[in-house]
Amino acid sequence: MRDIIIAGNWKMNNNTQEAEILVEEIRQNVRSINHVEMILCPPFTSLSKVAELTKETNIKVGAQNIFYEDNGAFTGEISARMIKELCDYVIIGHSERRLLLGETNQVIGKKVVAAIKEGLHIILCVGETLEQRERGETQLVINTQLAESLSKVQEFENITIAYEPVWAIGTGVSASVEDCKKGIRTIRSIIEKMYGTLSMQSSKILYGGSVNPKNIESLLSEAEIDGGLIGGASLDPENFVSIINKSELFYSKTSIND
Repeated sequence: MRDIIIAGNWKMNNNTQEAEILVEEIRQNVRSINHVEMILCPPFTSLSKVAELTKETNIKVGAQNIFYEDNGAFTGEISARMIKELCDYVIIGHSERRLLLGETNQVIGKKVVAAIKEGLHIILCVGETLEQRERGETQLVINTQLAESLSKVQEFENITIAYEPVWAIGTGVSASVEDCKKGIRTIRSIIEKMYGTLSMQSSKILYGGSVNPKNIESLLSEAEIDGGLIGGASLDPENFVSIINKSELFYSKTSIND
């Protein structure tokens, strides 16, 4: 059984002081976690502080975005080279960046290549909008996003895919387990076609979209789902720790049954 990943995407929330308080509350309550890979993804302004607070703990740190160049005249941008000493992971291609900031699959692909070059682990987000879902285009959308974003990637290493149906993000409406299964099976099928069966079998795929303590166990009960990319619930230490604890318990129960 693959270890579970629970990643908290704080988005544009928490200044440095607020980040310190949140990390302290989380850190004190997850010391005994062994089979859940925990990742905190704060804004750039808090990366250094969060990296400092989680040093020599079982918590890893991720950035929410990078630019695809190493350096240069790119006002306001942050490169993979700048954050690699602070981060283990980076989120690339989140739907909010696709929809609000116009990031294309080609731009996302460049960012993936830049992250790989600097040795960062990648959480690559894919998923359909409500309109695309209603038109029956879910498989087409996922296929296009993956094929174009990974077109320059030769080997599927250090890449985790997050399936986040856009219509379920921040709405309080989580996709059904059946919706998740369809989306994630599509992703695994594409990975197999692009990189082979071994890569497909070892790849980790997360679900993102209104994940909370009440639905995490039902999501993990589907063997294709390896964890969650958590938004709003990651800003509440009690909820986030509860998700982690339930994930650890689920892993233990499943391992015993296996």
